[in-house]
Amino acid sequence: MTFVDRTEEQSRIKKILSNSKSGFIVVYGRRRCGKSTLLKRVLNESDIYFMADQAESPQQISLLAQSIATKVPEFDQVKYPDWESLFNMLNNRLTNPITFCLDEFPYLVKSAPQLPAIIQKLIDKGENRFHLIICGSSQQLMQGLIIDSTAPLYGRADLILRIKPMKIPYLQEVLQCSAVETVTEYSVWGGVPRYWELRQQETLFTDALKTHLFSSFGILIEEPLRLFIDDMRDTAQSYTILSLIGNGVHRLSEIAARLEKPSTSLAGPLDKLIQLGYIERELPFGENLRNSKKSYYRISDPFMSFYFSFVLPNRSLIELDKGDLVMNQVVQRLSGYTSYWWEKLCRQAISGSEIDGYTFGIAQSWWGNVSKTERIEIDLIAESIDGKALLVGECKWTESENAERMLFELETKAEKLPFAQGKKIIPCLFLKNSPIDNFTQNIYLPNDIIMMLK
Repeated sequence: MTFVDRTEEQSRIKKILSNSKSGFIVVYGRRRCGKSTLLKRVLNESDIYFMADQAESPQQISLLAQSIATKVPEFDQVKYPDWESLFNMLNNRLTNPITFCLDEFPYLVKSAPQLPAIIQKLIDKGENRFHLIICGSSQQLMQGLIIDSTAPLYGRADLILRIKPMKIPYLQEVLQCSAVETVTEYSVWGGVPRYWELRQQETLFTDALKTHLFSSFGILIEEPLRLFIDDMRDTAQSYTILSLIGNGVHRLSEIAARLEKPSTSLAGPLDKLIQLGYIERELPFGENLRNSKKSYYRISDPFMSFYFSFVLPNRSLIELDKGDLVMNQVVQRLSGYTSYWWEKLCRQAISGSEIDGYTFGIAQSWWGNVSKTERIEIDLIAESIDGKALLVGECKWTESENAERMLFELETKAEKLPFAQGKKIIPCLFLKNSPIDNFTQNIYLPNDIIMMLK
């Protein structure tokens, strides 16, 4: 797959590595997001890259010495009793500055818990002849190493990069498909480069689903479990929570009831899933995160959402080689599923954008009562930075709509909002296709949204 984006990340890493002073860089993030590929692109021929595994510490030291020997002749001819002696010898043998990269660093720490303290000692001495990069997919452990004020490496890093999933414009660049097709593809594969790479192995979207997700031999059939193992002790609870949310159980009280646990006991597990980027807490526009009881929990990653909505509930059929049957069900529901991610993409695109001379803040949805007898929902609301305007939007992932009628109905609803008084209302439509009445004012189509997200 063609390497795209990560320009800012490469620039920041190269800036540290170009310094004559030894630098310490920490790179972490969810598995499959391209951390290793990114690092290999910034390393030079003379640099040392080592991918750790789950072997015992003496074996890891021996394997690392062999890797170093490809750049430092006969380095592996000595048996190193511990990590400190290896680092000291490397310093003594180097004549020119290099970069030393330890990938999957959590595996090394698992077999040698003293390693972070040894690295701290080396950094504090300030005598290293190499830049050091540590990288890992265990987000919780990596964050603990650098964010926890009691950790040995706290405050030592010159650069900390959390590698996140990529944005939708780069998926379109990779797949070379239409904007409408890109939104549908993104609602399944999300922003994870490895999933894009697997998608490219098949010509048709449906074939990619059947091959990788709706087959007992599919390479992604156990993907969430692999991700959870990196960061969680209780994978079963996380699995169950995402399964519930993926199938329409969004309120804390409902999740707790299904798990037969008190709501208070779920605060920690939910916060961890939020921190790791798997779920998010959604609030109506204008609500305070600390005080509101109106929040919904939703899966924040498209791939995980698709998996827990369609794959996990049908695992028994998939294991019986009934993937075609599951695929038929998914095709019938796919448009409705994609519509949620279309709404989310539209909110992301509007946030921080300038429209009709106003710059808008974070866009959210809103739901609530506007009178004793009337309850309304609005897909997208954003207030201008100066507080003078309110953009309200309706997002539709359907084949044909009458835009002029929809805009009139939307503006009528918006005028009833309790926080709309005295503000200029800017109604907008976010549609899958051009409207049947050819109305064009304040209409946004998939290509517009993807361009805004670049």
